[in-house]
Amino acid sequence: MSGLRFATLGSGSRGNATVVACGRTVVLMDCGFAVNETLRRLAVLGLTGESLCAIVVTHEHGDHMGGVARLARRFGLPVWLTAGTYRGAGAPRLPEVNLFNPHEPFAIQDLSIHPYPVPHDAREPCQFVFSDGAMRLGVLSDAGHVTPHMQRSLDGLDALMLEFNHDPDLLARGPYPPELQARVGGRLGHLNNGQAVQLLESLDRGALQHLIAGHISEKNNSPAHVREAVAHRLPAEAAALVLAPQEQGLGWHDIRPRL
Repeated sequence: MSGLRFATLGSGSRGNATVVACGRTVVLMDCGFAVNETLRRLAVLGLTGESLCAIVVTHEHGDHMGGVARLARRFGLPVWLTAGTYRGAGAPRLPEVNLFNPHEPFAIQDLSIHPYPVPHDAREPCQFVFSDGAMRLGVLSDAGHVTPHMQRSLDGLDALMLEFNHDPDLLARGPYPPELQARVGGRLGHLNNGQAVQLLESLDRGALQHLIAGHISEKNNSPAHVREAVAHRLPAEAAALVLAPQEQGLGWHDIRPRL
């Protein structure tokens, strides 16, 4: 099937992975699951390890990169990541390492990939905008605050997967110790519901077909809090909002060509 489409294997602190496909080009963004669990989740989407062309990595934290090296070695997959992420992960043994500048686009077969840096407590973290030359899918998670460059990178998208990590009040009353609360809620931590909504308000959403809320904390947030935060400021977007779950993932979403 041609065109740009995407799905998630799971989104949250216990593991993240997103599949982006354009024709026969199938790329996995991050892999925070063990190999067998990754293969089980891929099978739900009709994919196998052999279906994948490459893995692109946002940063070295275990819930995003914990399964990358073993999956890559098992299927001989090239891995794309920043030099800082590679060093931060301990320079793991990989079949093929492709280091990229987070300010410069690159291509994997039919996919054009535009990385952009984000403020997070990792060595050289980034997120991505994927394109088939016409449609654009943006992904943003694991960022403590929003920068003007992030806003420019995500403006005018056709689909967006956006972090709604925590509700500040739930975080303050939750089970995390004070130092972890400070990290999650800090400028190098994770976006809260209000920050995500403010970013959405600042973007041109005229072409947006899919809005996915991801990386939702199971302890410091809830689907109801996410939906309420969006509905309060952006009722039209709230009606179309889809929440990416941690356990079962999210099925294929096709991005339709613009008329």
